[in-house]
Amino acid sequence: MSEHEGPGGARRSRRARWFIIAAVLAVVVGTTSVVVLTRVTSEAQQVGQAPPPVETAKVEKTDLQEEEEANGKLGYGEESSLSGRKQGTITSLPDAGAVLTRGKSVYGVDAKPVPLFYGTLPFFRDLADGATDGPDVKQLEENLKALGFGGFGTPDKKFTSATAAALKKWQKSLGVEQTGTFGQGDVVLAAGEIRVSQLAAQLGGPGGGDLLKYTGTERIVEVKLDAAKQAIAKEGDKVGVDITGGKTTNGVITGVGKVAENGKDGAGQDDGKPKIKVRIKLDDPAAAGSLDSTPVSVRFTKEVHSGVLAVPVGALLALAEGGYAVEVDEGGKRRLVAVKTGLFSGGRVEITGTGLTAGMRVVTTS
Repeated sequence: MSEHEGPGGARRSRRARWFIIAAVLAVVVGTTSVVVLTRVTSEAQQVGQAPPPVETAKVEKTDLQEEEEANGKLGYGEESSLSGRKQGTITSLPDAGAVLTRGKSVYGVDAKPVPLFYGTLPFFRDLADGATDGPDVKQLEENLKALGFGGFGTPDKKFTSATAAALKKWQKSLGVEQTGTFGQGDVVLAAGEIRVSQLAAQLGGPGGGDLLKYTGTERIVEVKLDAAKQAIAKEGDKVGVDITGGKTTNGVITGVGKVAENGKDGAGQDDGKPKIKVRIKLDDPAAAGSLDSTPVSVRFTKEVHSGVLAVPVGALLALAEGGYAVEVDEGGKRRLVAVKTGLFSGGRVEITGTGLTAGMRVVTTS
């Protein structure tokens, strides 16, 4: 027998002992699961003995949101193919990864540069003094003026002698024949600056064949979202983005597809469900580091509960009779308050209970 035990005078330790029992609570909030910690005492706390130190957290009045996660991909968006319209032999090509802006040579044919112009209307005819009015003339003048070759006033649909004069000055800057006329294949047309993603042609090849593929220059996130969940993706909405190999940041939805397609999701998995494409612009492009392409996880907001009371999930106590409670700490005095739970989000849970107010402190394990 120990020194604390003996005939007729057994001394039992009356020190309060605390046990932690972990139980997994499956919460129907997307795919979220949380762990509820239940604290029980095996014996009554010794009278007059101070309670063991505990961690507490404030009851906060805040906004909670329910989220839906979807796999996506960070990259430069869909590729576009470029075919040459200038007959001859290819004498120069850009490097893969090169970023080209207006006026820069995209490729060369017969030692003559073919520069980039901005626009969306394909040049469908050759242009010269005397050409009939048309939107292609205005697009030509807009590019010439942006490159510093004006003199024709505000760009319009009329091809005049002033337009021809501006063309000659531009042609002189390129080192090509100064004809004052514009051929359909004299430039490459894109909506804005481009990034060369891969080459399809080789030096010495025909100028009229497939040349290269290109994308935009801004890294974006694309998600192939289940069409049935289209309601959670609205243009202009904010989303959370977790970048594999990078950081966590936010983004804004810039485009939502209108046509559902069968295919793989952002992680390359094909579940047979129709998908719509969702485009997202990052608030902080630097969060992706130097990565050109990587998988991401996107968090869409499904529902928002505003101005609710919330505590850490670790503050929940599972009651023996069912339901939950929190242990309110009032200057070292503690009492249980039964609560109803609402939304679970980001390690916190919405609660309601008699007498609970923001600012109260509750005992928590996390």
